[in-house]
Amino acid sequence: MINLGVVGCGDVAFRTYFPVIPLLEERGMARVVACCDPQAERAERAIARFPDARAYTRYEEFLSHDGMDGVLNLTPAPFHRDTTATTLEAGLHVYSEKPLASSVDAAQELITLADRRERLLLCAPAVMVARRFAWLREVLAAGRIGRPTLAAAQMANMGPAAWRGYTSDPAVFYGADVGPLLDTGVYVLHAITGLLGPATRVQALGGIAIPRREVLIPERLGQTVEVGANDHMLLHLDFGANIFAQVLSSFAVPRSKAPSLELHGTEGSLSIRLETWYDSNGPTDFFLRDGGPLGVEGWLNDVFPPDPSPFTNLIASGVPHFVGCIGGTEKPVLTADHATHVLEIILKVTRSASEGRAVELTTTFEAG
Repeated sequence: MINLGVVGCGDVAFRTYFPVIPLLEERGMARVVACCDPQAERAERAIARFPDARAYTRYEEFLSHDGMDGVLNLTPAPFHRDTTATTLEAGLHVYSEKPLASSVDAAQELITLADRRERLLLCAPAVMVARRFAWLREVLAAGRIGRPTLAAAQMANMGPAAWRGYTSDPAVFYGADVGPLLDTGVYVLHAITGLLGPATRVQALGGIAIPRREVLIPERLGQTVEVGANDHMLLHLDFGANIFAQVLSSFAVPRSKAPSLELHGTEGSLSIRLETWYDSNGPTDFFLRDGGPLGVEGWLNDVFPPDPSPFTNLIASGVPHFVGCIGGTEKPVLTADHATHVLEIILKVTRSASEGRAVELTTTFEAG
């Protein structure tokens, strides 16, 4: 039984991460033994879900909790780097929500620190350990759609201010340090690079289409949010060997019917609908091309991966993977190297858009 601590007991913790813990406990895999949040009410509310856990408001005391093996870093994005560094220095394994850090240099320093301390450092999003994407990697390796040549992806909505079910302050997501790419575009970037490998350069356009937002969250009605990050980001990725990707990441699209991700190869295509994106076991539509004169081809809709996972939420899929890696039953897939490569893409997208030119990428990673 792996003993986990949780730092940051906000919306994402209660909505997404906490519901997976009972499944881990039932299987004898892990339990939460400590929760930390600077707001005592949130820490106490968190431990009410975990009878064996203790609440903390001071992080130094939390890190001294006896017997803790690893920490889920669910703090707001600006605090990820410092929180992770302090946790690694304390000798604990870390699973960090995205982004890993605010710069490539800072992310690489964390990787060096984890290596020096001989501790695991894994990072969300958990796309490539979700059952669907682990299976799709096998589908591609088997050549079922031929040689991949083009990915097209879209994560576009109005952002958290328009999400009536959100329970925290949405303003941080529109700030200059976050924006749609770091919030939701990061999911499709992890999927594309996880399936195609590291990109070599990026070219982008972007801007702020709607500079002020009315908050629609019921308990925050009447509040407004000033937009500091580009709310439209359109980017192209070059993977070399004439393999490309195009991505729209936006907080300025009221609604769309476009798929979250399509991947095209020489012998077929695959398509994933937005409605099922966060389902770890969600279906994929396939088009298999007939290169002969009979033209026996067409779409195979709603093809589900075999051996569905009991961990059905894509975002929370990183927790059982983290636990398995600590216990030695799994090899790390959600590596900090992959997260750093995607972070570099996001940072250089902004640079490309402002400078009006393609920008080379320097980081790389090994696909898990």
